[in-house]
Amino acid sequence: MNTTQLTRFCPQERDSKTVGAKLNLPIHIYKMFSLARHSRDNGNPDIFLYRSSAAGRLTGLAKTIRRIILWVTALLPLCAAAPTPQTVLFLGDSITAGYGLDSPQAYPDLIQKKIDAKGWNFKVVNAGQSGDTSAGGLSRLNWVLKNRIDVLVLELGGNDGLRGLSVEGMKKNLQAIIDRTRERYPEAKIVIAGMKLPPNMGRDYVRQFEAVFPDLAKKNHAELIPFVLEGVGGVQALNQPDALHPTAKGHEIVAANVWKVLEPVLRSLAAKGS
Repeated sequence: MNTTQLTRFCPQERDSKTVGAKLNLPIHIYKMFSLARHSRDNGNPDIFLYRSSAAGRLTGLAKTIRRIILWVTALLPLCAAAPTPQTVLFLGDSITAGYGLDSPQAYPDLIQKKIDAKGWNFKVVNAGQSGDTSAGGLSRLNWVLKNRIDVLVLELGGNDGLRGLSVEGMKKNLQAIIDRTRERYPEAKIVIAGMKLPPNMGRDYVRQFEAVFPDLAKKNHAELIPFVLEGVGGVQALNQPDALHPTAKGHEIVAANVWKVLEPVLRSLAAKGS
């Protein structure tokens, strides 16, 4: 754009500095246009040299801007936000809560470490609460479902059994937890942690109780951990003095039991997300 075009652009303002300001040009460009206009008005043939110089400066500026735009465009993918991790919710009682242990020694914490070792983008949420029954888990379900979940590991019912509560009532509560979770998040995967009872609870009661977990898994097409405390329950060296809650070493075995069933579920979800 030459000085004639500039003044034509702003015909009411003949001063080149004012015109330059209108176009938001650098100060050295103002001076070029001012000198070029002065030379033109006095018939100086060198006007073409000044015009070429100004045009060259403008071309250089345009190239610089173009380079900046190209760099920004190239860097944009690197600045994109990291994908949101999928959530694995552990809803359980004192076993899940890691009763008597220092954090992070409970089996959900160990599961997170196994996930991280795989490089998968999952976040474990531990919603274990000591003393919780199936009814207690159901009563706080709405709160724990406020944030999206992709996998529910359901570890409840042990306290129902130890207290001799209704097996039918426990089954209804666990089914309601599954139903409500899927109503809120239809694509959520369900993993049910099975539990067993000592024989002193009565043969019929123990049989009915232990049958609940595989029945629910089959009915809801859920994955089943046959016995979450396999290899730990009843082993004195792996339990705390109360003989009910696993030690840190016991939780390592519990995590291994859970991981056998949970790992394929997470692998499938990770493959879909990649």
